[in-house]
Amino acid sequence: MPTIIYTRPVYYYETDRMDCVHHSNYIRWFEEARIQFMSQLGFPYEGLEAAGIVSPVLSAEAHYHTMCRFGDTVEILTGLEGYSRTRIAFFYQVRDKATGQLRCDGRTNHCFLLQTGQRAGRPVSLHKAMPAYHQRVMVLLEKEES
Repeated sequence: MPTIIYTRPVYYYETDRMDCVHHSNYIRWFEEARIQFMSQLGFPYEGLEAAGIVSPVLSAEAHYHTMCRFGDTVEILTGLEGYSRTRIAFFYQVRDKATGQLRCDGRTNHCFLLQTGQRAGRPVSLHKAMPAYHQRVMVLLEKEES
């Protein structure tokens, strides 16, 4: 299954009064890792936007296992979980870089919408609107099945 590992430090401003990363920041980290994943695997988000397509989050879930703290470095394993031409899903695992301990895991689900024109805000098939992107995602999924 094609995955990437996105590495980042934990910043002080991401922590709360309990001296750990506030839960909302994990969703932000998922986005950072997803953008990196898409870019590294050949279907960058900037290309979608340049073509007038956005991919809003339909759902996000995170399961918190252990705390991240200021000064830690985390690795976020990101992969493609599913695709249906108008929707795409990703999974994430946040691990402490030093120990490998699982801190959080989760997933996000997205759709593809037209950003401009008469049909702005309407779902769009990536297969029709961006065949090269569709093909790239299909190749990645085929590797997963092998």
